[in-house]
Amino acid sequence: MKGIILSGGHGTRLYPVTKVTSKQLLPVWDKPMIYYPLQTLIKAGIKEILIIVAPEHAGDYLKYLGSGKDFGVKFTYEIQDKPEGLAQAFLIGEDFIDGDAVTMILGDNIFEDVDFLVDAIKNFKDGGHVFGKKVHDPERFGVMKFNEKMQVELMVEKPKEFISPYAQVGLYIYDHRVSSVAKTLKPSARDEYEIIDVANWYLKQGQLKASILEGEWIDAGTFEALYRANQLMYKKAKEQKDVAA
Repeated sequence: MKGIILSGGHGTRLYPVTKVTSKQLLPVWDKPMIYYPLQTLIKAGIKEILIIVAPEHAGDYLKYLGSGKDFGVKFTYEIQDKPEGLAQAFLIGEDFIDGDAVTMILGDNIFEDVDFLVDAIKNFKDGGHVFGKKVHDPERFGVMKFNEKMQVELMVEKPKEFISPYAQVGLYIYDHRVSSVAKTLKPSARDEYEIIDVANWYLKQGQLKASILEGEWIDAGTFEALYRANQLMYKKAKEQKDVAA
């Protein structure tokens, strides 16, 4: 299993604080935001991690993270010259993946229930495994609809009409076929290679598993969400300190 952290983009929703740095390097409590998805991959035992960054911030990531030696892993870096959808990461990372299974996590996604995700990564066999979370604004995300047995039966990117309250969160586990699948995708009406289309390919093969997250999930790309992420991580840090004491 290899890991990818997609940390490109322009951070326009957090302007002007992203004028001089990457969104994923902004502080969330006492760490840069990217440390949280990174720790999830490391905790799952992944030793080779590709970090995909925007060209203007590549040097900042090297200063923060280095080679990965300090974390006990190996980092590879790739540039995303132009953000063209989340599935583009599997094209950029094709040589890195090199026929292995891969977990991709978005650099601005903060999860409370990390242990659940770590177990899913460790126990992954084949096909695909994606995760949903009940939200109040599903129209902002890729949406997954479940049947009465809580099996996913439909996935739609940013639906205009209500389909389901379950959004697809920013962690995806796929087998060795994922780069080949990404190559078959056509750009959407938004001119992007949609991550939901990768999931739909595996769904059509009957090889997609979808799980529901219980803990909080924050897509920390807005000021409100960044504030919530800081509150969550402060709360967790305080709880850990109290337990240790």
